[in-house]
Amino acid sequence: MSAFAVRRLIACGLLTDLTANPEAVLINPDQVAAVCGIEGLAQRLADEAPLGPDQAAARLGVRRVDFDYMRDLLWVRPAERREVRFGTSRAGAVMVPLFTTASVDALPGAHPEVDWEQLRNVGKGRRSPLAALVKARQQEKEAAVV
Repeated sequence: MSAFAVRRLIACGLLTDLTANPEAVLINPDQVAAVCGIEGLAQRLADEAPLGPDQAAARLGVRRVDFDYMRDLLWVRPAERREVRFGTSRAGAVMVPLFTTASVDALPGAHPEVDWEQLRNVGKGRRSPLAALVKARQQEKEAAVV
């Protein structure tokens, strides 16, 4: 079981973190044994599997920019953010948002107003149909501020 899965089980209330250290997790072994006996645990863990933005876009069959528009529209939010280091230097570290597989898989059903087939077939260099939705949302925000 991955560290992400353990953190998601804690977030779901199935495990209790016994440490205040954000870099480590300490859980009760008896609790782990009880959680391992939950029916459907494998599917639940599959639903909680982490996806980075590129992986999420690939899973949906859309371009990364289209997935970024979905984030801008607040259709999907990261379950957590993790630091990823490139090389040995901290200067090469970036924070990467991680999304649950279930939240990514739910997007087409949650937004039937989108022609998903059209979205999946937008060619490289072509304007996304979601761009107009993002622009309209920004204009609504600006109008609300005035």
